[in-house]
Amino acid sequence: MEIQKKYQIGVRRFGLVNWIGAYNLYVKEVNRFFIVWAQTLLSPLISSLLFLSVLSLAIGNERGNVLGFPFISFLAPGLIAMSIIQQSFAHSSSSLMIGKIQGNIIDTLLAPLSATEVTIAIILAAVTRSIIITIISIIVFSLIIEIYIYNIYYIFVFAFLGSFILGSLGFIAGLWAEKFDHMATVTNFIITPLSFLSGVFYSVDRLPGFFQSISKINPFFYMIDGFRFGFLGVSDGSISYGLIFLTILSVIMWLISYYLFKIGYKIKS
Repeated sequence: MEIQKKYQIGVRRFGLVNWIGAYNLYVKEVNRFFIVWAQTLLSPLISSLLFLSVLSLAIGNERGNVLGFPFISFLAPGLIAMSIIQQSFAHSSSSLMIGKIQGNIIDTLLAPLSATEVTIAIILAAVTRSIIITIISIIVFSLIIEIYIYNIYYIFVFAFLGSFILGSLGFIAGLWAEKFDHMATVTNFIITPLSFLSGVFYSVDRLPGFFQSISKINPFFYMIDGFRFGFLGVSDGSISYGLIFLTILSVIMWLISYYLFKIGYKIKS
């Protein structure tokens, strides 16, 4: 009888939200990408700079303006946006995937953390990684080319929404994938094509009407278009519609990730 009382499940004592636990999980996730900063922060910057260098040399800045700006000034925000989108997906997906493969995801499952706290902490860590990449990229790009900044509010709002959505998608993919080949499939056939076909390298106004309509269904288009609007003050689509659409999508993606983690999808036997 005494043993049963001693080892019975206790009552949750830290209120509605375990702020300390969620914060420590967030810090753990942030430290995870800071430890390998050359891979997680420097590598995306170098990739963006290579794209910028190759395209500016191949196409030339003298080939005319895009949306009233030099091509290289139009290209730079799109490259930064594409980079933060891909990196936010990579962070949350790798976090879940590595935890499942190494078996240490059990530490997260046994911790006194709710599904809300776990999903928010990991996704916000992915957002933090993207915001840091945004800041570093803007600073470095401004040393090389002329960077226009129209409204910093739109830059960070669309960076946050885009990285939150992709962080949620990465969380879902990390739960679904059973090996790194599955993750590569999502990256190669969903993330990369949608990124490249969202107006990073061109204005969708130059596409035929049918393909413009298809492009404007792509959520990546609104992420990149809104992010670029923060720099240039011009856009291919509606900024208000993009904000509403991405806000709703971010809630939906988080709810899906929350529900799948809550039921233990592919992580509980």
